Amino acid sequence: MLLHVNWIIMDDKHLYSNFEYDSALSVAPGVKQPEQVNNSYLERMRAKRLKEPTVDELVSGIRHGDRTVLSRAITLVESSLFAHQQKAQQVIERCLPYSGKSIRLGITGVPGAGKSTLIEALGKWLTAHGHKVAVLAIDPSSERSKGSILGDKTRMEELSVDPNAFIRPSPSAGSLGGVARKTREIITLCEAAGFDVVIVETVGVGQSEVAAHSMVDFFLLLQLANTGDELQGIKRGIMEMADMIAINKCELDKQRSELAATQFRNALHLFPMPESGWTVKVSLCSAYTKEGVEDLWNSVMEYVTFTKQNGFFYHKRQQQLLRIMSEAIEAGLRERFFNAPGMDERIEALKQDILDNKISPYAAADQLLG
Repeated sequence: MLLHVNWIIMDDKHLYSNFEYDSALSVAPGVKQPEQVNNSYLERMRAKRLKEPTVDELVSGIRHGDRTVLSRAITLVESSLFAHQQKAQQVIERCLPYSGKSIRLGITGVPGAGKSTLIEALGKWLTAHGHKVAVLAIDPSSERSKGSILGDKTRMEELSVDPNAFIRPSPSAGSLGGVARKTREIITLCEAAGFDVVIVETVGVGQSEVAAHSMVDFFLLLQLANTGDELQGIKRGIMEMADMIAINKCELDKQRSELAATQFRNALHLFPMPESGWTVKVSLCSAYTKEGVEDLWNSVMEYVTFTKQNGFFYHKRQQQLLRIMSEAIEAGLRERFFNAPGMDERIEALKQDILDNKISPYAAADQLLG
């Protein structure tokens, strides 16, 4: 059968459509493909998502290790809606008796130090030795768009499909200290779900990770060779919070890595003895070749045993609980202040007075607080 084709030729001023051409080519009608996913299944799943689980269902699912329920509970905790917060607090209170039995490990370091790669190497080693690992990866939020990539999970391809591991990226949402505001509550939920090792990967903002240190048992600082001299090593802040310093990527240059480790050991001698009585260790590791990963975990367990024997482990956790209460009071006062009736109008009026140089910002703040 000949296929009749009409060719349309167009130039700047004229349109020609009388040109005809007969072709021997023909196109067979295609076979309609079935839907890839059953529509009735999609409807059931959509209805299941729309149905809000009760507090009892969430707690029961968490206790049975249901990852879907755990993820929904974490989303509830991270929500800023008042109704969600009320429900989340009920879930957390119900999970508290089942929490506190894990080892909480915080890992920080400059961007590019290899935090995610080391966590995957350590996580795979732990799951291979019978542990259940939860990874809370805190991703920095944009100051402009307020969004986060939440892509750290893609760096942990093997660990993300491990049945004994759970990875949850969370946005920092403007929270300082390298962690998200709800990280402590999420740790409680993960512990109630049966994870005996909880790893918190911080944003990696340098020397201000105070909040991250206040919610973990062991704080690991990842460093690289050629990042500075002894002066960088003795700077206060993140350095004096670390329970261990690991020089990562040592496979690239073993000699320079050894030199960096020596510099950090010398710098640590200038610090006062930490309250725990623990002597901070400096070691080499390679997340790529897995060198030093087992030794790293052995140091963590040695620290836990040492601090449990002298009582510092339990003292630190008690101090962390009191700090949570203080931070919750500050957050509650801030929220009530901004949600007070008429506060938005008063703030806007004083903003204009500040811009017109009629009042100083400090005086305006005093008026609002009064």
